[in-house]
Amino acid sequence: MTHERQEAGEARDYVAYLLRLWREKGGELTQWRASLQDPHTGEKVGFASLETLFAYLRRVVAEEPDPEGEQHSDDQNRLL
Repeated sequence: MTHERQEAGEARDYVAYLLRLWREKGGELTQWRASLQDPHTGEKVGFASLETLFAYLRRVVAEEPDPEGEQHSDDQNRLL
């Protein structure tokens, strides 16, 4: 996903996503699901629980930018 940076190599100050939340019922259990979509690229990441969403967001804000400004695609377009 794309994250705003002032210049290559600097820490990001801004991250924008479209957040979608919904409940899935399975018998007596109700599970919250979530997805994030990058508004600039349309890329989506899905989450099987709110805990995995929160863990992902903690990783995003804690990450240092790549020296070459490359994106990591291993978390994109999958249900965590």
